[in-house]
Formats: sequence, C-alpha cells, structure tokens
Amino acid sequence: MWSEGGASRVDRRDKLGLVGATLWMTGLSGSGKSTLAGMLEQRLINSGRPAYRLDGDNLRHGLCEGLGFGAEDRRENIRRVGEVARLIADAGLVAIASLISPYRADRERVRALHVDAGLPFAEVYIRAPLEVCEARDPKGLYKRARAGQIQGFTGIDDPYEPPELSDTFGSGPAKPGSVHTVVIRTDEQSPEICVGQLVSLVHELTGRD
Repeated sequence: MWSEGGASRVDRRDKLGLVGATLWMTGLSGSGKSTLAGMLEQRLINSGRPAYRLDGDNLRHGLCEGLGFGAEDRRENIRRVGEVARLIADAGLVAIASLISPYRADRERVRALHVDAGLPFAEVYIRAPLEVCEARDPKGLYKRARAGQIQGFTGIDDPYEPPELSDTFGSGPAKPGSVHTVVIRTDEQSPEICVGQLVSLVHELTGRD
C-alpha cells in the first residue's frame, strides 16, 4: 500500500518556495544533451533554484547497472529514470534527465507518469543532424559503431524516433504546470543561448523565476 508522507507538495511550495518539474532531454549521442544538462543544473543552482541532473551514462553505474542496450533493457532503463525524475520533481527540485531515450513510446510513458502525478514536464528534443553528431563524436562511439564494434547503436543500426509534436523554442509559452515539448537546435545555436532557453522553459513550467 502507498504510504503518504507528512509533508505535501503544497507544503513544500508554500513553506519552502519549492516548485518542481522535469526536463527530459532526448536526442542522438553527441547532440549536446549532457553538456547542456550540466550547464543548466549549474545555472539553476547559482540562481538559488534546487536542481539535480540525471545523466544516462552515470545512472548505468548504479540505478541501471546491468541493463543492456536492447529494446527491453532500454525500456526498463527509461522507466527507472522516469520514476526517479518524478520523485525529484515531487520533492520540489528541477529534475534534468539527459538520456538518448530513442523510442517514442518509452518517453510517452514517462510523460504520462508526470501527467498522472500533476507534475510539470517538458520533453526537450536536443536536435542536431546525424552528420553533426558523428563529426563531434566526443566518446568515439560512432567510429566504433561504423567499424562494427558496437551493435544496435542509435542512429547507425538502431532508430531514433523524434518527438511527434514538437515546436522550436519560443513558439508559445507554457502555462505553469503544463506538459510541453520543444526543440533546441544545438547545430545552430551556442550552448549559452541553448541554456538560456532551457532556463526560460523552467520558469514557464513552474511559474517561478
């Protein structure tokens, strides 16, 4: 049986000024997810807004240790991280999840988890063309995938399914507490501009500066 805590989300908002949300950053390897997530976390904390980054690679050292990269393991990986993000957002922090999360259905389940809980959620498509991501290749993964050393690599021999309903940033404000989907173009804008857009999105989702 679910056990309710002594402090509610309203208590955390009214007494501590905390309004949580989840930004789910999805995109190809090399698109800039981890870089932007780290910069966003620092910007928010510097401004006095509690935030925590959930990095896909880091989580495979603990919470998601032992999971592979097949469809079923990817689904379970996203489910686990989605549940943790929901808890962080419910606690009044901004959860910043940066994972490739290639399958649309898996991301929709995370979205529904937040909708059912009444928590602000944004799916953020960190978009850069495959050729740009492959040219960056910060971890050398594309090179290994092209050489056949990695099987089922997203963008090479496994698909990436972009969000179906996505708007470039600034196409319309989100109401506080709403569910939002936006595109951040890291091939066209500097990291600083992209992070500024993400900070604005956090403000829109939570109704707090």
